[in-house]
Amino acid sequence: MLEVENIDVAYGSLQVLWGVSLKVSEGEMVSVIGSNGAGKTTLLRAIGGLLYPRKGRIRLFNNDITTSKPTVRAAQGIAHVMEGRRLFPQLTVEENLKMGAYLPHAWKKRHETIETVFDLFPRLKERRKQLAGTLSGGEQQMLAIGRALMMRPKLLLLDEPSLGLAPKVALTIFDTVKKINEVEKTAILLVEQNVYYSLQLSKRAYVIENGRIVLEGMSAELLENPEVKKSYLGK
Repeated sequence: MLEVENIDVAYGSLQVLWGVSLKVSEGEMVSVIGSNGAGKTTLLRAIGGLLYPRKGRIRLFNNDITTSKPTVRAAQGIAHVMEGRRLFPQLTVEENLKMGAYLPHAWKKRHETIETVFDLFPRLKERRKQLAGTLSGGEQQMLAIGRALMMRPKLLLLDEPSLGLAPKVALTIFDTVKKINEVEKTAILLVEQNVYYSLQLSKRAYVIENGRIVLEGMSAELLENPEVKKSYLGK
């Protein structure tokens, strides 16, 4: 479904990614792990269209989207939940969700999709008339993911969904992410600071260090990899 082929990405004169390649198949959950500053967020931004590679190609369903605008990528099935949530604080939960259904095909099915979101996140249903800015951090993260789902995406890019959340709340988010993948059959590319849960959730994973992919494989195997244990799991 998604193919990233040998991309270089930079912020002006500062290059962050070198020759990065990865794949995500339909309905698959894949994680990208690495230390802070390794290039994980930059990779998601390049896939989502917020940055354009200097070199290489990005394809979605065999269509070259390397230079496509974010709106075009969204229309083709990519939804990006960025770090920091980026909600509309003065709008209600329900209004924020409807903002996610701005594409014509998604708007037609907004009532159906919003019920799916409420099934995944019952707390949002309870808070549907509450202003987003008054929600707790965990509830805001639920809303950010729910708003992305309103697009009815084929691929969900998740950037640090547990950042700043209490452990119990983070586990709730992880459980729901798993349901989105397994029940809703949405493919997910996950960047997550909690390496253990990231590898537990995903089928396959890539390890990125200093802007380069240094290791890839089945997540279960990477959990047992001595270098991964030493560098990311404290074992």
